[in-house]
Amino acid sequence: QICNQHNAEAPNLEQVFHRMAQTEPNLDHDVSWFLLPSYWAKMVVALISFICFANSYDGDFVFDDSEAIINNKDLRAETPLGDLWHHDFWGSKLSSNTSHKSYRPLTVLTFRINYLFAGGFYPVGFRVINIILHCTISVLMVDVFSILLGGLQFSSKGRRLNLAPKTSLLAALLFAVHPVHTECVAGIVGRADLLCALFFLLSFLGYCKAFRENKEGHNFSIFWVLVSVILGAVAMLCKEQGITVLGLNAVFDALVINKLNVLELIQKLLRKDKSLENAGLLRKGLLFRITLLMSGGASILYIRWRIMGTGPPAFTEVDNPASFADSLFVRAINYNYYYSLNAWLLLCPWWLCFDWSMGCIPLIKSVSDWRIIALAALWFCLIGLICQALCSEDSHKRRILTLGLGFLIIPFLPASNLFFRVGFVIAERVIYLPSIGYCILFTYGFSLLSKQAKKKKILAVAVLGILLINVMRCALRSSQWRSEEQLFRSALSVCPLNAKVHYNVGKNLADKGNQTAAIKYYREAVRLNPKYVHAMNNLGNILKERNELQEAEELLSLAVQIQPDFAAAWMNLGIVQNSLRRFEEAEQSYWTAIKHRKKYPDCYYNLGRLYADLNRHIDALNAWRNATVLKPEHSLAWNNMIILLDNTGNLAQAEAVGREALGLIPNDHSLMFSLANVLGKSQKYKESEALFLKAIKANPNAASYHGNLAVLYHRWGNLDLAKKHYEVSLKLDPMAPGTKENYNLLRRKLEQLQKKGG
Repeated sequence: QICNQHNAEAPNLEQVFHRMAQTEPNLDHDVSWFLLPSYWAKMVVALISFICFANSYDGDFVFDDSEAIINNKDLRAETPLGDLWHHDFWGSKLSSNTSHKSYRPLTVLTFRINYLFAGGFYPVGFRVINIILHCTISVLMVDVFSILLGGLQFSSKGRRLNLAPKTSLLAALLFAVHPVHTECVAGIVGRADLLCALFFLLSFLGYCKAFRENKEGHNFSIFWVLVSVILGAVAMLCKEQGITVLGLNAVFDALVINKLNVLELIQKLLRKDKSLENAGLLRKGLLFRITLLMSGGASILYIRWRIMGTGPPAFTEVDNPASFADSLFVRAINYNYYYSLNAWLLLCPWWLCFDWSMGCIPLIKSVSDWRIIALAALWFCLIGLICQALCSEDSHKRRILTLGLGFLIIPFLPASNLFFRVGFVIAERVIYLPSIGYCILFTYGFSLLSKQAKKKKILAVAVLGILLINVMRCALRSSQWRSEEQLFRSALSVCPLNAKVHYNVGKNLADKGNQTAAIKYYREAVRLNPKYVHAMNNLGNILKERNELQEAEELLSLAVQIQPDFAAAWMNLGIVQNSLRRFEEAEQSYWTAIKHRKKYPDCYYNLGRLYADLNRHIDALNAWRNATVLKPEHSLAWNNMIILLDNTGNLAQAEAVGREALGLIPNDHSLMFSLANVLGKSQKYKESEALFLKAIKANPNAASYHGNLAVLYHRWGNLDLAKKHYEVSLKLDPMAPGTKENYNLLRRKLEQLQKKGG
């Protein structure tokens, strides 16, 4: 009797698949929407997703792209491929205490392939791949949503059927055109989220294939379950969120394949009901599959932990202020407020910003703060949805709501601060995957409204309007991600209290040479965050260049006081002190910088300049030699060594250093010029001439190059050529020191020769 009862409540999986369409209501029935064949539906989704982000294809490297791509040595051919497996996303060793621990070797590998195929750092290739990836993911979403909204059913030939063609198309379109995805698609660093999402979806679809009937008539395929686990591991090697697909596969198995009633199961557990196995938990195969998923997930996490080497990354208070709050209440309130803001970005993605840290969202410190309303609204909605997902008598409704909540919440968990501190307040890129859950809930809500509405076409037009607005918003936001200037300025209206926004606008202006405007934004960044040492350092640098040395020293001194191991600020403080002729303090600042950053070629270079000013020539040469050992292409250090040896009469040594430098940097015209001067003084006129001419070819508008070549010809007795190059030099720079006097001497000599000849 027990066996018969079990069979009555738990039919064979083949029967479940073939009866699904009859036992569950069709979500498409009351929806007024486009009905397209699967192929055309996917073509439409691909085309619209391409239109949304196509205008970002020819943009620059922006924001984090510089660190992750341009400054990442793991992209270069000379770096062994094996290093990718021991470095983080930014190219630092995972074992380093300064590493962010973001382990994404497969994403870095795709960047490296981009770099090698393009033959350098050309952003077009990187950006086009991102757009193609998003289009591919959006197309896959048609299949994913057809399963999530319509259920999983196969034909007698083992082909999966789409039981919700209208709603799956709508949900896929909502996903394809969601403006919150712009950061992932138009920002090259978002490649990590795109690749993670791609393998995440392939893992889910692979898991679904495990339940396709095969020739042996087994209920499921262990092979496809294992493939799903492997694809989940690949997703995690692209970005950490990828591991969450294994949890979602387990939820899908329980709810869709085994039709588990969660509320009924909980009630039986609480009552310790002996008929617990009838609830479906112990149904044949479910526990085995979940065990496979859990074992695979645990193994992947263990390997990931072993590779990471040390503890979690060390973030600062400005990255995530709530996580540093002393009060558990303040932390909890603010974390929940962040969740509500993420939910709002999904609902109304109008206010988008590249960075939400540094005061963009002030902490909630009291229950009297009106923003508490946002928390209440979030939990009111979530509790309502959870109650419906658990308690509804409609099994179809329970399944869709639970899957929607699952896809909304589970992929977001790694970014929730619940398990470990994260290095951001809000990051639009981390809701790329959770937006799948939002699209499920939105589409299901639309189907319920359509069922009740008398004028279904008006409702359909409204949804079409939302899609159109989102397409336009995507296009606008994509254009802002094309350049740093547009991106940073777009954030000023969204996060005016964010010191980092003002800092980045200032830095962009400074890079373009607009120092006056840059100073204004740097000052505002320091005002908003009085401990913002990077803004102080950059502002101090500009003031130093403008010879406002007193204020520059104050800012840099404050920066190193706040952050004593800030090597760059120590070096810049040394430069200012050197300019103020406080040489002992400058020397001390330089050595402090080197203490905190041992491999610091620029600091050794500046230290060498200090020693040269003090006529400590041996110390200067040693400092510059250290700079070139650490950075063989350090042209300024090589040049200063050649010039110092030349000026002190060590021509043979100067020549040897010059040849060594040109061997390492063969196309540096300043080195050619310096070595040419040395060779000229050594009366090696032919070789000196060749180097001067090569330097002039590389930089034809340098007056000093023409002037010194003229001096060479003057010494050599080539007076006509000397006259020609003196004249070119004076034309380029009429005030060139010494050139006019030498030219007048030459003219007098030529006149004397003409008189003698006459």
